[in-house]
Amino acid sequence: MTTRVLIVEDDIDIRGILARGLEAEGFSVGVAGRVEDALSAARDDAPEAVVLDITLPDGSGHDVCRSLREGGYPGAILFLSARDEVRDRAEGLALGADDYIVKPFVFDELLARLQVHLLRRREADTPRTVFTAGRLTLDINIRQVSFGEASARLTPREAELLALLMQEVNRPISRGEIFDRLWAGQGGLSLNVVDVYVGYLRSKLSDFVRLGGPVIVTVRGKGFMLDLRGQDFRH
Repeated sequence: MTTRVLIVEDDIDIRGILARGLEAEGFSVGVAGRVEDALSAARDDAPEAVVLDITLPDGSGHDVCRSLREGGYPGAILFLSARDEVRDRAEGLALGADDYIVKPFVFDELLARLQVHLLRRREADTPRTVFTAGRLTLDINIRQVSFGEASARLTPREAELLALLMQEVNRPISRGEIFDRLWAGQGGLSLNVVDVYVGYLRSKLSDFVRLGGPVIVTVRGKGFMLDLRGQDFRH
């Protein structure tokens, strides 16, 4: 799908330069020159990014940024302003903007920074499907965990539990936190379900342990932890 960008700029010349440049790069472009129009366009058109001037005829770009973030807008916001004081940049970023570009600007730089922020947000919105801790790898889509040449298939809840432990490798996670993350809202269950599934998972990983793989240990008073037994790890 074409990426939609909203340009909020009351200067017709600058607005035209930005619109033509972004359209030439394959973006779908919407424009607004006032606070009210910007908020309406952001609500109706759901752009993935907003390029936002600060000085607008009916208010401030700060008002637009604040309203968007308070309303849960998830896209990238880049301020484009002639205001170049440090306090101006700090205020814009504190309101939730991703970047602050000072006029006069070079279009190629603006384009590059816009693309970086779009990519970062898309990556952040993409759920992880493969988790790695030392030599242990979990593909949560197919629920397969492997250590070297050995592998095992997990149930959906076992895979979720292992993914949680792998994300917090070498740090104990309490029973309560595990329960809240995996079983919250499911009536009739108690904290004991955590111990049950830890037992299941330990059984599935037992062959890995014999090969020198990670161990799920119980840390007294703190919960459960995936112990890599001195392996190098990343997560």
